[in-house]
Amino acid sequence: MDLLQTLLATLVTLGILVTIHEWGHFFVARRCGVKVLTFSVGFGKALFRWRSERSGTEYVLAAIPLGGYVRMLDEREGEVPDELKSQAFNRKPVLQRIAVVAAGPLVNLIFAFLAYWVMFVSGVSAIKPAVVDVVPGTPAAIAEFRPGGEIIRVDGKETLSWDAVNLSLASRIGESGPLVIRMQYPDSTLPQEFVIHLNDWNFDIERQSPVNALGLVAWSPDVPAVIGRLLDDGVAAGAGLQVGDKVLKINDDIVVDWFALVQMVQASPEQKLVVQLERAGERLQLDIKPAGREVEGRKIGYIGAGPAAVGWPPEQKRDISFGFLESSFKALDKTWQMISLILESIWKMLEGVISVKNLSGPITIAKVAGASAESGMEAFVGFLAYLSISLGVLNLLPIPMLDGGHLLYYTIELLRGKPVSERVQMVGLRLGMAVLFTLMTVAIVNDVMRL
Repeated sequence: MDLLQTLLATLVTLGILVTIHEWGHFFVARRCGVKVLTFSVGFGKALFRWRSERSGTEYVLAAIPLGGYVRMLDEREGEVPDELKSQAFNRKPVLQRIAVVAAGPLVNLIFAFLAYWVMFVSGVSAIKPAVVDVVPGTPAAIAEFRPGGEIIRVDGKETLSWDAVNLSLASRIGESGPLVIRMQYPDSTLPQEFVIHLNDWNFDIERQSPVNALGLVAWSPDVPAVIGRLLDDGVAAGAGLQVGDKVLKINDDIVVDWFALVQMVQASPEQKLVVQLERAGERLQLDIKPAGREVEGRKIGYIGAGPAAVGWPPEQKRDISFGFLESSFKALDKTWQMISLILESIWKMLEGVISVKNLSGPITIAKVAGASAESGMEAFVGFLAYLSISLGVLNLLPIPMLDGGHLLYYTIELLRGKPVSERVQMVGLRLGMAVLFTLMTVAIVNDVMRL
């Protein structure tokens, strides 16, 4: 069931994003008088095709949903009858060609803005950024950060949720200088500011959130050692564990909560564990042998299980909603913040500040799509918006083969008054293919290493 849900969520996610991206190209091309030959969602073998008698455009749904394309009439791709040459893409003024190419990524950004706007108008549920403790020896501890309150601003930006806090902190990765955090405490009407001095601030993004890296401990509910989900081919499922089981002891050691269970399992790779559990009021005992995998030079155990969902008390949650107009400004700010974060992350990756291990590919997208769909419509729409922004920004990068590469060529043509030579474009195409192939290979390897 989990696999089917993940597959469906992935198909819906990619289907929506690819369709709106290609529709952007298609819509503007038609408005500029370009004849569109094919509108395809997906690559490879066609699962469905239909040709419009009025426009002659063929609409295709293909088997591989990792992209799509809009094929337009173009003299560079074959013979074009004289009566149709005025509708060829290559015959259009350079500004119209720029508009057609830029439309796909821009529609992705517009879609994200609209998604955020809908979320803000309808209201979203968020966890208050309450700090309950500070880890000794961390940047927050050195700054004498006082726990027991709520973070209301980071570097001047309002933070109504932990997502907002982490997003603001993420933009400071690899940087030096003062980080200003404003806190509101229940025993005071006036907020208090703390200045944390960063020095090339960096940490393992895969293992820590920015909040944890600073040394701030967020309030969280107790997570009992109750099995909430299982991998179908995981060790736990194979040993007979079931969803709803409560783990009581491992090797006669009491399991106080889920985090204690994780520690015990991780400390015992490929070692037999005797698990005592409670199922439907009855006590059972099972033997389980955690699988082992290498993480940062050491082997840890894992069993392929996740905790049951826990509820948050009302006092730790807030509903965030705004009016129609204010939601527009909030959505615009959120979209711009995400665009800036993605561009900054790419630049820091090129500088070596952020590791390429943070690149993700289709496997991670599938996992996150499945998890967000399981978490509800709000989380899924938020993930769609973020992925749409990523798709739009990455497609605008000046890399041949991407929309941004074509925009670069057309901009040069606009400035020079003549097109970039075919030879230069072919060299750029080969370089672009090499760059994209390398990035995709790294992303897929990272995905596999995270399994």
